[in-house]
Amino acid sequence: MPLTHRVTFKRPIEGCNKIQVPKLIRWQFKLEPDQVLHIGIIGFGRGWEYFYSKMGKDGRIYIPKATMFAASGKTENAAGCLIEVTLEPT
Repeated sequence: MPLTHRVTFKRPIEGCNKIQVPKLIRWQFKLEPDQVLHIGIIGFGRGWEYFYSKMGKDGRIYIPKATMFAASGKTENAAGCLIEVTLEPT
């Protein structure tokens, strides 16, 4: 079944501001790398930040620098910080 509703999970940020979408979610909703997703992140105490992105073939999503700055107030790498991620269909 394709992604038809909001899915939320918590993940740490990897290097280069990337997050890994869990395999179970990718398999359950048959997420494809060419599917555009509406993604929201929270975890820095500044509220939700939303952006549109595609998932890479390896299941990772790159968080743009402008979104990371708006969410955390820092421009440096936030690797290891735990954030809550929301995936929504477009």
